Amino acid sequence: MTELLLDGRTAVITGAAQGLGYAIAERFASEGARIVLGDIDGAAAAAAASRLGVGDRAIGVACDVTSYDDVEALVRAGVDTFGSLDAMVNNAGITRDATMRKMRESDFDLVIEVHLKGTWLGVRTAAGVMRELGSPGSIINMSSISGKVGNPGQTNYSAAKAGIVGLTKAAAKEVGFAGIRVNAMQPGIIETAMTAGLAPEIRAARISDVPLGRFGDADEVAKVALFLASDLSSYVTGTTIEIAGGRHI
Repeated sequence: MTELLLDGRTAVITGAAQGLGYAIAERFASEGARIVLGDIDGAAAAAAASRLGVGDRAIGVACDVTSYDDVEALVRAGVDTFGSLDAMVNNAGITRDATMRKMRESDFDLVIEVHLKGTWLGVRTAAGVMRELGSPGSIINMSSISGKVGNPGQTNYSAAKAGIVGLTKAAAKEVGFAGIRVNAMQPGIIETAMTAGLAPEIRAARISDVPLGRFGDADEVAKVALFLASDLSSYVTGTTIEIAGGRHI
């Protein structure tokens, strides 16, 4: 029988009620993890936890990642319920796209706050709890390929996602002495409900930029998160892994 990579470990995932966050929760659950799914919509988080089909190995908790108290409560829920904290995935995010000329200052601020401050709060809180428990763990931050190349109409999002890379490197240097690893992922174009609705010519144009000749799948992102959360990456920290099929290399 193959050993489960996350058997008996506790993972906290933000923005986990849907999309990439939920895909990561599914993959972690399949490898034996106990999971706390955080989402700004608490009912959706609870429903997603139930949908995983792993019984009391998963719980859903309401969490606004821009609130220190909410993030602290989310992480503590993992410790209080399951007795440990082994992995933290800072995935929650939003978009408020517009060109600079048309973008409202409030939309710039909100995207920076959710992505960059939210990730900082997650890293800070998780690292603190891991040090308190004396248990080395893995912290995984969700950047984006747009944080590498910049996307027009996304000055807010691109800036936040680039900032997450710098945050990841700095945090890795601060907490490595405690055995805590901090890494980031940069997904490219992933198959979602949004990309499914693209006009055929736009879809074809975007695929033409990808050396592998296709969009990615959410589980392909989740598998990289699994690698980073498990002992397979025990000597990996401060890195940013692109999951983009070779786009923008």
